[in-house]
Amino acid sequence: MWRLIKALLVLAVLAGLGLVAYAYVGPVFFPDDFAPPSRTVTQDVTLGTQ
Repeated sequence: MWRLIKALLVLAVLAGLGLVAYAYVGPVFFPDDFAPPSRTVTQDVTLGTQ
């Protein structure tokens, strides 16, 4: 049972390190994945007059 817990803990730590590495190195190799979607948004606004 202890081996299973130990293996899951090691996998969780490796997954965390992988996510951190992807966050730092990802924009260099995958810039499209990290770019925000850009589009023009227009919306009519009616101002209340008093």
